[in-house]
Amino acid sequence: MNVAQLKFCAVVAIALCLPTTVLAQSQKQSAHASSLQSAAATLAALPEADTIIYASPQKILNDAAPKVMSQADVAKMRAGFADIKKDLGFDPATIDLLAIAVRFQKPTTDLSFVPPDVLLVLSGDLSADSLITLAGVYLQDRSRTETYGSKTLTLMKIDPIAEAAQKNPLLKSFVEIGVVALNSNTLAVGTTDYLKAAVDAADGKARISSATINSLLRDPNALVSAAGSPLTAFAKSFGLLGTQTTAREAKCDSRFGDFYGAITMDASNFNLRGAMNTDNPDTAKIINGLLSSLLQPAIDSIPDKQAQTVLKAIRMLPRENEIVWEADVPHQTVATLIQEQIAPKKTDTASVSGTSAPAKTKPKTRRRVRRSK
Repeated sequence: MNVAQLKFCAVVAIALCLPTTVLAQSQKQSAHASSLQSAAATLAALPEADTIIYASPQKILNDAAPKVMSQADVAKMRAGFADIKKDLGFDPATIDLLAIAVRFQKPTTDLSFVPPDVLLVLSGDLSADSLITLAGVYLQDRSRTETYGSKTLTLMKIDPIAEAAQKNPLLKSFVEIGVVALNSNTLAVGTTDYLKAAVDAADGKARISSATINSLLRDPNALVSAAGSPLTAFAKSFGLLGTQTTAREAKCDSRFGDFYGAITMDASNFNLRGAMNTDNPDTAKIINGLLSSLLQPAIDSIPDKQAQTVLKAIRMLPRENEIVWEADVPHQTVATLIQEQIAPKKTDTASVSGTSAPAKTKPKTRRRVRRSK
């Protein structure tokens, strides 16, 4: 075969392979877009929240985990998932969305601080009703059911927390934890009042704000992202907006403190990106200067050198009405940090064998006797 024929064959091969490659890439992008739309729809149907954290388990398991874990550890993890599927009937690797929402409350009539409500939401290739039935069989008489709207809540009292709550009122919200199927493949676990709010939100009432969801999903490639309004949470918790029985008009409407943060990844780095609203450029510069002066000494005080390397990669600067922060950390740095944390701690050989090292005997001090002449 001469050179011209070889070139012709190469061109034909490329022409045949290119459509397949383009189609595969197009299908992958389409699947990603569909998954993101599904996540957005699920998140938008949640109840109001002052802070919400979103994670994409699919991206973490398929994209991030192989970068920071050995093949053996990944295989072991997936084998563990297979065991869970045998026992519970669902594979954790098929979860498409994990979200944690936090909602703060106004004070009660006795003006005591009310701890926030917490809600955990899972959605994916799972049967929410089957998992709840399985939980009911396991819990037996330790749980009870309650009908709320069109849903049935399974509620369980946590006895150790109930006992501790007698001395610590901040734990009262967590004495009873429940679970409910928001739809066929979405499960919610959380405090009772927040579960009921989730049922209401599923019916279209008092849903989380679209501004919060837009901020949370501003980067469609995020492995993990978070968004919240700490100033609003403070205003509610400490009575600036009144109590649970008496409302009070807000005297200040500001987005100060609203934040966003996300972790994404590229071919060589994990990328941290975030921003916090500071109301105006002057305040942004003042707060940035204060945080910068505090950050470096805090990093230097951390004994773990790998952790120091990660934190020193963070760049923070004022930009218009925000403080933005960003960092690019190599995959290998994160992998080393994780391996150090999960590696078994070295123990003393003598202790492991069950014998103790012989104690060193202190030499006796000889007293010198002075002879009389």
